[in-house]
Amino acid sequence: MNLAKYIDHTILKSDVTSQQIVQLCKEAQENNFYAVCVNSSYVALCFHELKSSPVKIASVVGFPLGVCDTATKAFETALAVKNGATEIDMVIHVGALKEKKYDYVQNDIAEVVKAAAGNKVKVILETALLTDDEKKMACELSLKAKAHFVKTCTGFGGGGATVADIKLMKAVVGTQMEIKASGGIKTPEFALELIQAGAHRLGTSSGVALIANKTVTVGSY
Repeated sequence: MNLAKYIDHTILKSDVTSQQIVQLCKEAQENNFYAVCVNSSYVALCFHELKSSPVKIASVVGFPLGVCDTATKAFETALAVKNGATEIDMVIHVGALKEKKYDYVQNDIAEVVKAAAGNKVKVILETALLTDDEKKMACELSLKAKAHFVKTCTGFGGGGATVADIKLMKAVVGTQMEIKASGGIKTPEFALELIQAGAHRLGTSSGVALIANKTVTVGSY
């Protein structure tokens, strides 16, 4: 299996420098990763570094908490797309979901989808904070809002991707959406398990080690 084509090569730490972003883009090109995933302020730099490359640019939005208002998420999305992002990884408003404010959650996602102007939107559920019923509802709302992916975690909310969660998400969205596993993917074996369970994309800061068939002992994502 060509693991590289599943990987969103990711760096989302608060102390990231421009030099690290340039290195991220270089590694993505050298290893034929599907995409890089960065904070929105670094999208323009990625676009400059990857302009002659097939590597896609994913920007996180409302990251990592998801509790900014909908207009803010939509504005950040539109700006990221303007600067060269081709995919958006947005965080849902977890508190609103838990309060059963389902119309709010669906509209929050739908406004990002609209602002993305046809570019793919991945909806980060923050699965470690949700019950199974809440995970199912988040998937249903993402589907209704016409997002393209559901995604497990930010990597900042505890926990990480699990095979059980990928299977649960797959049971809800079927073939109507794709699934991104992220958080705690540290071995090639686990990456393969997630893909076999239904993941179409893997978000990880450890992609270089994973495709070299190495186990990662440190890393934030």
